[in-house]
Amino acid sequence: MTLNTLQLEMLDGRVTNFAEFSDKVVLVVNVASRCGLSPQYETLEKLQKKYGNRGFTVLGFPSNQFLQELSSSEAISDYCSTTWGTTFPMTQKVKVNGRGAHPLYAQLTKNKDEAGKSGRIKWNFEKFLVMPNGKVFRFAPTTKPDDPEIIKLIEANLPN
Repeated sequence: MTLNTLQLEMLDGRVTNFAEFSDKVVLVVNVASRCGLSPQYETLEKLQKKYGNRGFTVLGFPSNQFLQELSSSEAISDYCSTTWGTTFPMTQKVKVNGRGAHPLYAQLTKNKDEAGKSGRIKWNFEKFLVMPNGKVFRFAPTTKPDDPEIIKLIEANLPN
């Protein structure tokens, strides 16, 4: 199964698949509005603004798996846009761990993080940098979205 065939239901109700983003460098992040790491939204949006017109996108996946996400799509959308000014695409709420995990996360969690660990999502704001060639890099929740390693990978893999 390739990532591109996986269906995504966007926060606005539109249905697409990951192929919509296959020509971009994509930073996939499981987000939660009431998490102590939610200030990362600000940095995620800065990355979107800086690199969005060059073949990059943040793709947010709201999740209540750690009991820190708002209850409705409307509440999530309102919170993100009014509090953080987010413009990057986001999906409907998903599960990121366990039997009901979204198929994208079932695939992404097979990748190892910088500590060499694969498997379950540890917390909100875990990051997966998916390159146009399909290569995936995984980063811990506490790794800032503008970490030098992430920036280096984004810039090195932007389409020409």
